Amino acid sequence: MEKYLPDIYQKSIYTIDYSKLLSRGIKCILFDLDNTLVPTHENEAPTKAKDLIISLKQKGFKVLIFSNSPKRRVKKFQKYFGLDAIHFACKPFQNKFKKAIKDTGYNLNEIAIIGDQILTDVAGGNKAGITTILVNPISNKGHLFFKVGRFIERKKIKKLRDKDLFCKGRYYD
Repeated sequence: MEKYLPDIYQKSIYTIDYSKLLSRGIKCILFDLDNTLVPTHENEAPTKAKDLIISLKQKGFKVLIFSNSPKRRVKKFQKYFGLDAIHFACKPFQNKFKKAIKDTGYNLNEIAIIGDQILTDVAGGNKAGITTILVNPISNKGHLFFKVGRFIERKKIKKLRDKDLFCKGRYYD
């Protein structure tokens, strides 16, 4: 069960203390795209998200989009945010995590993934040995695969809550 436990849990990408991440030695952030940076059903990113990315780059972070979405969706946001990106990451499987880690040149303890799903972002990041940061999803809209994933996720979260390991809405860093 602990493979689903995030290192940090915050309400959104905007409530994360990025200065604290820097002080912990985090230098590279892998951002999930859908429902983390951008609502799944939207084709445009909020200006607030772009401002955040600019701010993180100014602080010295290497920032990448790390998404299970197809290339054509990711490319659009890659260009908008001015970031490197890995599309069709197949999270939680490790091939693209290993590629991202190798390509960035950072050590495992210098990389964090920020995402909205424990089944993909958190489980994959924990398995890869990087810092995992869970945020609440921006939207609950999504396709069938998304809804099935959320159903399974709720069951995992209930088990974590029953073991007093994690409680949805109880934020920590």
